[in-house]
Amino acid sequence: MRLAIPLGGPRTVALTLDACGGGSDMRVIRVLLDHAVPATIFVTALWLRGNAPVLASLMARPDLFSLQDHGERHLPPILGQRHIYGLPVAGTLEVIRHEVEAGAAAVVAHGAPRPTWYRGATALYSSDAMQAIEALGFRVAAYSLNADQGASLPAAAVMHRVQAAVSGDVIIGHVNQPHRPSGEGLAAGIAALREAGTRFVTLDAVPVSPLLCHPFGRAETVA
Repeated sequence: MRLAIPLGGPRTVALTLDACGGGSDMRVIRVLLDHAVPATIFVTALWLRGNAPVLASLMARPDLFSLQDHGERHLPPILGQRHIYGLPVAGTLEVIRHEVEAGAAAVVAHGAPRPTWYRGATALYSSDAMQAIEALGFRVAAYSLNADQGASLPAAAVMHRVQAAVSGDVIIGHVNQPHRPSGEGLAAGIAALREAGTRFVTLDAVPVSPLLCHPFGRAETVA
């Protein structure tokens, strides 16, 4: 997925951050607040329950942050019986629908507008699952630039990836791993883009290209 950006304008990117569970990476959040960087943040019900103070600071800046649906329990929306990156998949369409709807309900219950975008755990989908998600009225959020590989990369690698963003990129990173080095690099990369005059937008601010889906394992940086 890419932004539909006219030629000739400033470098424009969408920063999308997953809050899967666990804590809040204030290294990243402080950069967003200090530099007034818009971001689309995909939150799970798990994360919402455990991060009330940070959630309040995000919701106090609706001009910057769009809170969207990352599911209830962070279950990959994949059919069958398997694990993806160590996570048990949802397994059935019934469970997938519940994961999506319960995640959206949690966002609303915490005082934010009802989400219109959904990104599943791992950003991998069974084709039937994607159709079911869209039938519920959600747009599936993909990306074009994977900043931190699930918050697993060292800081220098993450910073280099983010700084290399080109106009139209939809960047994915994580904001729920405060004790991993990836967050330091993500924060530095965002600040560097901002200082270079990059324009940040949320996913709803500009049109996006249609989803381009690849079989799992074929493309590292496109969901």
